Amino acid sequence: MDRPLTIPVRTYARRRRQLMRMAGEDAIVIVPAAPERIRSRDTHYPYRQDSDLLYLCGFPEPEAVLVLVPGRAHGETILFCRERDPEREGWDGPRHGPEGAVEAFGLDDAYPIADLDDILPGLLEGRSRVYYHLGRDAEFDLKLIGWLNRVRALVRQGAQPPHEFLELGHLLDELRLFKDRDELKLMQRAADISVAAHAAAMRAARPGMREHELQAELEREFRRHGAEPAYPCIVGAGANACVLHYRANSARAKDGELVLVDAGAEYQGYAADITRTFPVNGRFGKEQRALHDLVLRAQQAALAQARPGVPYEAMHEAAVATLAEGLLRLGLLKGRLEKILADGSYKRFTRHKTGHWLGLDVHDVGEYRLDGQSRLLEPGMVFTVEPGLYVAPDDKTVAAKWRGIGIRIEDDVLVTADGHRVLTEGLARSADEIEAFMASAAQA
Repeated sequence: MDRPLTIPVRTYARRRRQLMRMAGEDAIVIVPAAPERIRSRDTHYPYRQDSDLLYLCGFPEPEAVLVLVPGRAHGETILFCRERDPEREGWDGPRHGPEGAVEAFGLDDAYPIADLDDILPGLLEGRSRVYYHLGRDAEFDLKLIGWLNRVRALVRQGAQPPHEFLELGHLLDELRLFKDRDELKLMQRAADISVAAHAAAMRAARPGMREHELQAELEREFRRHGAEPAYPCIVGAGANACVLHYRANSARAKDGELVLVDAGAEYQGYAADITRTFPVNGRFGKEQRALHDLVLRAQQAALAQARPGVPYEAMHEAAVATLAEGLLRLGLLKGRLEKILADGSYKRFTRHKTGHWLGLDVHDVGEYRLDGQSRLLEPGMVFTVEPGLYVAPDDKTVAAKWRGIGIRIEDDVLVTADGHRVLTEGLARSADEIEAFMASAAQA
């Protein structure tokens, strides 16, 4: 499981060619690296590269700009990056430098980032369209406008400045939505590591543990396999499970409580995203099991819609109908099912959609609707399926036995040619499976 996986250089080259074909011969594509972020005074957050730049070339360093110039005779793919600097590398680690970047990432050319101000105006000249994420980085926006104005100032001398700025996401997001074979290998590895991490947390769970102790089990497993958290781990015991983006992870898990764990590994830039809800003492209570079984049925109903040609929204609609019917049957909702679905009264117990795209970003790019309609599922799409039920601890409209129970079940799903494949299939999901796994772990 631990043999490192990487994206081949030829795959990056194919992606760039595809993007340039879509942009057209008179366009230019500009993709800056993510900036470094200060955590406190002179310490930085761990650096994470911009996902678009990762997708197009895999270059991992800050202070870089990728420029694609379709049809340029002297090279279409150009990277600006930091030069080698033995003094700084002694403090911060090695750099590729322009020469190393060309060799390692299969680029046509590379220049020092310090030369960007001199070279980029010349690359803009003669191009009619600029594809760029305007508004994402205000500092870089101003630089780009300055370079554009320098080209405009030479119009009387025959210069031809770009006349159109276009959102890069209109092209690139669609490419990123459909995962290729190399991406799916990395996503499966991220899923496998995440499954192992959740299993470790279930195995370690005991009444009286603090939430962050279970978080430590998760993150140890991530790091042990060369991954890191794809997002801050959510470990919510008892009523904390009703807080959708709970972050404190400091409370004790009391005997008889459920623990909701939402955590996923990021491996080579690609994210997994899993949620399981389990009893800290290894046994579900009656009401806990009733709601857990209902959420599982909702997930199964959603998964039954996960196949090519079905609208993306159909998965959410199937899950919601199942949850609403079950809440009626259990007495948490009253009335007619049709009215409850129409007026949305079920939303006080299930406050989020049933999933999202998954890839280089946890909430990955890609349109959910096209021309006002829910887009149809196609092979290569990857998303989460994550129905949930949350009964607020102070909800006096329901019996006390239900209050403070929060349950979510989330898995990562790939659409295949003839249906779907659950990337996170190996992890206990049903109440019976979870109890059996935790019982065997306690005996080991």
